[in-house]
Amino acid sequence: MKLLKGKTAIITGASRGIGSGIATVFAQQGADVAFTYSSSSEAAEALEKSLQAYGTKVKAYQSNAADFAAAQELAVKVLEDFGQIDILVNNAGITKDNLLMRMVEEDFDEVIEVNLKSVFNMTKAVQRTMLKQRKGSIINMSSVVGVKGNAGQTNYAASKAGIIGFSKSVALELGSRNIRSNVIAPGFIETEMTAKLDPVVVEQWRAGIPLKRGGTAEDIANACVYFASDLSAYVTGQTLNVDGGMLT
Repeated sequence: MKLLKGKTAIITGASRGIGSGIATVFAQQGADVAFTYSSSSEAAEALEKSLQAYGTKVKAYQSNAADFAAAQELAVKVLEDFGQIDILVNNAGITKDNLLMRMVEEDFDEVIEVNLKSVFNMTKAVQRTMLKQRKGSIINMSSVVGVKGNAGQTNYAASKAGIIGFSKSVALELGSRNIRSNVIAPGFIETEMTAKLDPVVVEQWRAGIPLKRGGTAEDIANACVYFASDLSAYVTGQTLNVDGGMLT
């Protein structure tokens, strides 16, 4: 049985990494998928083509979730193209790491704008449609860093902690309309980005994780399927750490 059959999902920042993994597993589970990308059009086209093999409707949109007007416009286009919006996965995010004493204002502002304000923008954009439907699942991507903090990432940690507070508030506001809002906090996930790290550093990370491995994009995607599907129909306002036991 396909857990997301008959549902339409918007996934932001999905041309690579975790977002690409979520889009792939959602399509495998029967969802129609609208996904966004910022600049990597080749990767987006390749993903769109590969997902169509699963027999669901898939469309890529170049859109900047950190831009309020662009987010509104995207939601209108997706509604026109797909007819409904059942799931929103706010996955777009960046890092601009530095120690606080060296961090410039622009790097703080940009991370807050892309990681946190985009969640506000996209949630506002789909809210009216979900209210009319009297159903919806909003899944926001935080991080273990947003739960416990991390030296050299004050901007990133602030943005990811803000997502948790925002999501809990949305759960309280929209729960009476059967709209759920939950958070996933990934730990050390091995993607194209981590492949560029020093192998010794990666091994040190793995050694400090109770399950002794980094996570995969599919590990995060499977958690998203749970929140997106009716399996979690009575779950809202929650943060699920998908981290191999890092925060245990």
